Amino acid sequence: MNRTPHYGWVVVGAGTLAVFACLGLGRFALGRLLPAMGESLSLTYAEMGFISSGNFGGYMVAVFAASACARRFGYRGTIFGGLVLVGVSMALVGQAGGFIEALVLYVFTGVGSGLVNVPVMALVPHWFARRHRGRAAGYMVIGSGFAIVYSSVIVAEIDAVAGADGWRWSWLVLGVTVLAAAITCGLLIHDTPAKKGLTPFGSDAGDAPLPTHAGTAEASPWKALAHLSAIYFLFGFTYPIYATFIVTTLVQERGFSDAVAGQFWMWLGALSLLSGMFGTLSDRFGRRTGLIVVFVLQGTAHLLVAAALPEAFLYVSIVLFGVCAWSIPSIMAAAVGDYLGPERAAAAFGTITFVFGIGQVVGPGIAGVAAEAFGGFQVSFALAAGMAATAIVLAAFLKKAPD
Repeated sequence: MNRTPHYGWVVVGAGTLAVFACLGLGRFALGRLLPAMGESLSLTYAEMGFISSGNFGGYMVAVFAASACARRFGYRGTIFGGLVLVGVSMALVGQAGGFIEALVLYVFTGVGSGLVNVPVMALVPHWFARRHRGRAAGYMVIGSGFAIVYSSVIVAEIDAVAGADGWRWSWLVLGVTVLAAAITCGLLIHDTPAKKGLTPFGSDAGDAPLPTHAGTAEASPWKALAHLSAIYFLFGFTYPIYATFIVTTLVQERGFSDAVAGQFWMWLGALSLLSGMFGTLSDRFGRRTGLIVVFVLQGTAHLLVAAALPEAFLYVSIVLFGVCAWSIPSIMAAAVGDYLGPERAAAAFGTITFVFGIGQVVGPGIAGVAAEAFGGFQVSFALAAGMAATAIVLAAFLKKAPD
């Protein structure tokens, strides 16, 4: 009996590294670096929000090109090129002299992130049969958690040596890390199992249907795609508010030192390594159940920050958000494969990611402007909690995929 692990799991490992680099470092490191960066560049709350929104805007633009690039250059070529763009632009952000330079460079980081993340998640339906897609995608998305832990340690060490200019050196080191990830992914990723003379993992055991939901199956996969897009928009709106501004809130509104707030950020990253289990949960109990559970946890996390409760509740908020932080993309990557099949997965994931990207652009921008207007982020986190509640309602009406 052949006990050699299926190469699909090597692809998952490379995909985890790609997410670690393109999202975990390319996007979420901003939340850790923003307080020092904002002080050094004299950024307002609104400008901080616009920098984050600019990154998401670049990501959204890339979604238009990601599927076309994947068809022309293959998944591997597109992922490699996107990671190179992320790494170079991040290194240059550390040299920014003001708001405009930082904004423009971080837009390019977002473009690179989009060129990586869409084809990475589209690999899942090619390499895995339906019953294993949530688990595979779940392992990929926890790359962001590893990145948050890594960046927290690296930034703290650099700050201890470089002082006020530590944030500049941190951007450079993180950018070089992304370039190393680009080379590794270029060597390990293959577009389809056929390239290795294999079939998708789990296909030899049949591709049994997922657990059924109440109600009938969705008659139109395109209607289901629209439904998933609406839910993904709400996730795109809410989670970057937390990821971008929680450290700034702790430092500038709750009186935490930068070092202690950094410890909070690191614990969030460590807890987010558990995010992958929600993909497995959706394999077992259905995509709808997985989505509802995650949005309940995230909505509660936002609400606890918005309520300005005693410090202990901030710890609860970090735990709730952390354990499911990156789980929605894994469920969505599995769901588009369920509804539209592997061959249309890249285009379908690109479509819902575009809508998701609109949420990412709008969410932190509105949150930053609201914080400027109200003198703090309480209203911003309350808005995120309300949007999460709306997502719960939409998820409850999601019909099951056709068998």
